[in-house]
Amino acid sequence: MTPREVEEYRALRATIRERGTTRVWIFAVGLIAWAAVTVATAGLGGIPVAVLVPLIVLAGTFEGVFALHIGAERIGRYIQVFHEGASPSDAAAAANNRWEHAISAFGRGAPGSATDPLFAWIFAAATLLNFIPVLLASPVPVEVGTLGAAHLAFLVRVAFAARASKRQRSFELARFKEMKDRIV
Repeated sequence: MTPREVEEYRALRATIRERGTTRVWIFAVGLIAWAAVTVATAGLGGIPVAVLVPLIVLAGTFEGVFALHIGAERIGRYIQVFHEGASPSDAAAAANNRWEHAISAFGRGAPGSATDPLFAWIFAAATLLNFIPVLLASPVPVEVGTLGAAHLAFLVRVAFAARASKRQRSFELARFKEMKDRIV
C-alpha cells in the first residue's frame, strides 16, 4: 500500500468508528428527547394532534441513526473492495488488513445472535406508545384516521429502512466491485 492508501484506510476506519459511536448517541439522546416531548405534550390536555410533535422527534432521530448506519456500511464496503481486495483470495490485497472481510463473515453468525443497528424494534414500540394518547383523548374518527396514518407511515418507513439495510451490504459490495473493474 502506498502512504496515501494507508492514510485513506486509516481515515475511513476512523470514520466508521466515529459514525458507529455517534449513531448510538443520537439514538439515546433522541429517545430521551422523544420521551421529554411526549410528557410535555401530554400536559396540553388531550389535544390528539399534539402527538405529531413527538412523532417528528422520533422520525428525525431514526433518520439520523439510519443515515449514519448506511454511510458507515458503505465506507466498509469501499474498504473491502478497494483496500482489502474483492475477495479473501485476492493476491494483491494479501498484505492488507482484512477487517471488513472478517466483520462481514462474522455478521453471518448463529441465528438470533445479530444486533439491530437501526434499533427498529425500539422505534416501532415508541411509535405505538406515541399513539396511545390519541386513543385516550376521546378522538373523533378523522383524528384517529389521520394521526394513525402518520404513525403507520413512520412504521412503514422503519420497516423499509430495516429491509434496505439488510440488503445493503451485498448490493454495495457488488456495486463497488463493478466500479473497481471499470477503473482497472
